[in-house]
Amino acid sequence: MNLSALGIKYISGDVKDVKGSGLVLGRVALEHKRLYRIWTEEGEWLAEISGKLRFEAESREDYPAVGDWVYMRPREDEKKGLIVEIAPRFSKFSRKAAGDPAEEQITAANINTIFLVNALNQDFNIRRIERYLLLAWESGANPVIILSKADIGSQIEEKIRQAESAAFGVPIHVISAHEGKGMDELKAYVKEGETVALLGSSGVGKSTMINFFLEEDRQAVQEVREDDDKGRHTTTHREMFLLPGGGLLIDTPGMRALELWESEEGFRQGFSDIEQLAQTCKFSDCRHDEEPGCAVQAALSSGKLDAGRFQSYLKLKKELEYLARKTDKRAMQQEKNRWKQISKNMKKHKKR
Repeated sequence: MNLSALGIKYISGDVKDVKGSGLVLGRVALEHKRLYRIWTEEGEWLAEISGKLRFEAESREDYPAVGDWVYMRPREDEKKGLIVEIAPRFSKFSRKAAGDPAEEQITAANINTIFLVNALNQDFNIRRIERYLLLAWESGANPVIILSKADIGSQIEEKIRQAESAAFGVPIHVISAHEGKGMDELKAYVKEGETVALLGSSGVGKSTMINFFLEEDRQAVQEVREDDDKGRHTTTHREMFLLPGGGLLIDTPGMRALELWESEEGFRQGFSDIEQLAQTCKFSDCRHDEEPGCAVQAALSSGKLDAGRFQSYLKLKKELEYLARKTDKRAMQQEKNRWKQISKNMKKHKKR
């Protein structure tokens, strides 16, 4: 495969010279049960993580993700290899992994554009769009909101208005992949050597969009439930596709529960309207409750600021503050464990 078509130019400044090292540079196309499909100039390989990389990994962030560029030591006779190192990422979409420990889960890496896909049926949820936007802004990639299933949607103009109010300056496209409506406009984002990740809940039409760009029915498609328009899981793993006309698409499993991860900058950008209002409050430590001269409360009273959006702002801010406390505790414990291991190693060395 041609590395230029795989997007090598976006990390070219961080690429090592592997000549004579026995290593091969490639990109992760599929992650499935601790095995990875790697695309290289020498073709497609199946690889696993080296013992050294696994031993040195302190968190999930230190493991490969779909879209990552990796250095692999190939085993020619088996067409398999060992991943020994991950090249620096220029962008990544992360969320908090399921479970109590504060741990990052990288959904896609080295992406240029993120399609945030939301259906215009009963499952439309503006608060979920706000969450996706915060993580998208934090990722380093450019977000694009896709409002899908226009052929079966209801109150479309009102939902577009809600999306516009939550996504200042973010492109919004209304599509029907089933009818082909609006799909040609999306081709402008899928350029040769550039990577687009599709994110959204189950049943919003990501698999249908993938099939449109692939020009064949490769991804399975399921109907949504009739009672609430919520989808069934079709995609079960993350996978990258090289498109016939150039460009790459990363398909991801549907995510209904989307917990934030280190989204401070994304939070400020996603709620820039409220943040700007807060700067004009009479008191710098205003809690935007009952303080006199509160610009946020004034905007709520006049109808300039939507009450639901403000409640979402408070909820997500509280969630980020809680996550920051959990992350600090985890970092402290990791540092404690690291020094404990160093102490053990020093004692062993003295004994020898």
